[in-house]
Amino acid sequence: MFRLAHISDIHLSPLPSLTLRELISKRITGYINWRSNRREAMAGGALDMVIADLKANAPDHIAVTGDLVNLALDEELETARAWLKTLGDPDDVSVVPGNHDAYVPGALKKTRLFWEAWMRGDRQSAEKSPVEFPYLRVRGDVALIGVSSARATAPFMATGDIRSKQAQKLGEILAETGRRGLFRVVMIHHPPVRGAAPSHKRLLGIGLFQRTVREHGAELVLHGHTHLSTIYQIGGPDWSIPVVCVPSASQGFASSHKPAGAFNLFSIARTNAGWTCRMTERGIVDAQMTIRTIREHELTVGAQLARTY
Repeated sequence: MFRLAHISDIHLSPLPSLTLRELISKRITGYINWRSNRREAMAGGALDMVIADLKANAPDHIAVTGDLVNLALDEELETARAWLKTLGDPDDVSVVPGNHDAYVPGALKKTRLFWEAWMRGDRQSAEKSPVEFPYLRVRGDVALIGVSSARATAPFMATGDIRSKQAQKLGEILAETGRRGLFRVVMIHHPPVRGAAPSHKRLLGIGLFQRTVREHGAELVLHGHTHLSTIYQIGGPDWSIPVVCVPSASQGFASSHKPAGAFNLFSIARTNAGWTCRMTERGIVDAQMTIRTIREHELTVGAQLARTY
């Protein structure tokens, strides 16, 4: 049994002080959004409670699908690196960037440098080479495949993209790990599903992503970005692939229309018939920050999603 925890959209607080030069950019809109919407919703201790419960469940690995910071300031990136050290050893925590981690031109390059230990694939780590997406990490029978959809965008836009070069490499990794009989988990920030996010926040290249996994297969796709608890499906070679989003780990209870902080825990096991995967949603359920199991799902690989109870 391999236990994989999934968190996303950390949006670490508090926001550092900004210089006038830093504000004269897209960051001014993000700063206003933080002060008017996210500051109170994400600075109330929810993240600490969620992470404490996650660690108490002792997962074998943690997947973090982006938006660790807010405006991609250097001070934020350093704070996030320190936070990642408290979350777990780089071998046990895999990170992909989100749009807030690539907020302005040049930010994504810095993000790769600050968080490289949590973003390097096994081969890159062995060769001590720079971060490259997609990356592959194999832990037991599980292949963790990190895809970057992060990009700098214009003000009021939060789109991501996947292009042909990355999709081609993703296909190669999926094919290789499929031949090895591994349970393939693809991590990406933006939802690779049409209609899952509004047009100004969507993934550009959804069709390319879906064609790639349809041809080569995958067992599970994890994403963030929408701050919602959702399960979609996309087509695989001969089966439906679950596409799962988790709420923001930092969201306070009843502080907005979005669900409170939560994480998902996937229990993955090989059987004579293939795989089983049970998904447990745990999160904050009241103003006292009580955390408990919200729902459980059996995600049956190779068939439609089974019962929810």
